[in-house]
Amino acid sequence: MKKIIAIITVAFFVLGSQTLSAQKELSALEVLQKSDEKVKGNTSQSEIKMTIVRPSWKREMTLKSWALGDEYSLTLITGPARDKGTAFLKREKEMWNWQPSIDRVIKLPPSMMSQSWMGSDFTNDDLVKQSSIVVDYTHEHLGSEVIEEKDCYKIKMIPNEASSVVWGKVIIWISKDEFNQLKTEFYDEDDYLINTIYGKKIKNLGGKMLPSILEVVPAEEEGHKTIIEQLSIKFDEPLKESFFSNQNLKRVR
Repeated sequence: MKKIIAIITVAFFVLGSQTLSAQKELSALEVLQKSDEKVKGNTSQSEIKMTIVRPSWKREMTLKSWALGDEYSLTLITGPARDKGTAFLKREKEMWNWQPSIDRVIKLPPSMMSQSWMGSDFTNDDLVKQSSIVVDYTHEHLGSEVIEEKDCYKIKMIPNEASSVVWGKVIIWISKDEFNQLKTEFYDEDDYLINTIYGKKIKNLGGKMLPSILEVVPAEEEGHKTIIEQLSIKFDEPLKESFFSNQNLKRVR
C-alpha cells in the first residue's frame, strides 16, 4: 500500500512539474526582452579588440567605447599607432568622425553611411541605425536547436512596417539557460543571407555571463570576417549626455 501511495505521489509530482513548466513557457517576445535587457545597461564603458580578417591579410585594432542607452555612443581607437586617437561620435541618427592627422571633425554625410567602418564588415550605417530587437520587429518561435552545446530558442524576427530596418528578416538563436545571443542571421528583402554573427566564449563581463567574442561572417565573401573581443566592460557607471559632444570627441582618452 505504501508503495502504491509513493508511486501516486511521484506521478502527481511529475505531472505538476510538467504543468508548471508549461505555464512558464516564454513567448518569443519575452525571450528577446530578457536577452536584450541582459546585454544592455543604462550606460556601458568597454575596451575592445577588433580583428579584421581577409584572405591575404589580417589587421587588429584596440578601442575604447562609451554608450548611453541606444542614442549616444563614443568610440576611440587606441591602436595601432597610425589610427590612434581617431574617434567616432554618435548622437541619435547622426555621426561624426575626429581625425587627428588633419585636425578636423567631419560629420558623415548620407553618401558615406553605407561605406565600411574602418575596413571591417560593419558599415557606418550599422553603427548609427541600431534597431531594437524588441520594438522594431514582430517575433515568432521556430522551435529549438543546439548551438555551442547550448539548447537555444530559435526565433524569427520580421521588421514592422513603421521601422527603418534594412533587413528582410532576422533569425536569432538565444540560449535557454542564460538568454545569450549565440547566433544571428541577417537576410535581405529577397531572402538572401547577408551576414551571420556568432556569440562565443561565455565569461563574466561586468558582472554578467556574456559572449566575450562576436564573430561577423559575410555570406558571400569567402575568407572575410570581423572578430570583436570584449576585453572588459562596466555597466551603469555614471555617464552624462554632455559627455557625448564634439568637444569631447577631440579630447577623450
